[in-house]
Amino acid sequence: MFARFKEEVSVVFERDPAARNTWEVLTCYPGVHALLMHRIAHGLWTSGWKWLARFVSHWARWFTGIEIHPGAQIGRRFFIDHGMGVVIGETALIGNDCTLYHGVTLGGTSWNKGKRHPTLGNGVVIGAGAKVLGPIELGDNAKVGSNAVVVKSVPAGATVIGIPAREVESVQTTDRFSAYALGRDENDPMLRLMSEWALKSTQHEEQIAQLRREIEQLSQKVSKG
Repeated sequence: MFARFKEEVSVVFERDPAARNTWEVLTCYPGVHALLMHRIAHGLWTSGWKWLARFVSHWARWFTGIEIHPGAQIGRRFFIDHGMGVVIGETALIGNDCTLYHGVTLGGTSWNKGKRHPTLGNGVVIGAGAKVLGPIELGDNAKVGSNAVVVKSVPAGATVIGIPAREVESVQTTDRFSAYALGRDENDPMLRLMSEWALKSTQHEEQIAQLRREIEQLSQKVSKG
């Protein structure tokens, strides 16, 4: 357990350039605190100590601003940056090397028992404020842009943005943990439609201006005649 915790502290330095030293990470990073307390709560949960597990997670939420249900299963080298407002539901499954930013929700869309929260593959990055809802799957190395609302499964390596989230062509980057690579969206149907509307609007304005000139010319001829 100590080796795992040491691994999860060291990963902060990989993904947050603001981290300066281990003491700062141990004392000032709520994501680290929330994950440590979740490991304890999850162990209690799986051992049958349900109330105590919920009490630990409840205290962790008060202390960190991050709510992780003790039933959620989280892989290795998980990182929550900033963290305030993060909510992870009971049946969420999170793979290794995933990153969440503040305000992210891994929520459910049903009141029925059973699998109702998302499953994240390895290396998934979810930008600030994004909502991933329902028993959907995000494939390995998928990325979710800030404030996106994801209600359908995302293929491995894909980048999705918007409400509801839609896939865009990813920008190639050497930054493994880039959360805000929103993609080159020339192929985005919404963008194409807006571009067509803008072009038609310009054309209509030109036609109206030409019609006004013709009417003015006709009025001048009539007044002279």
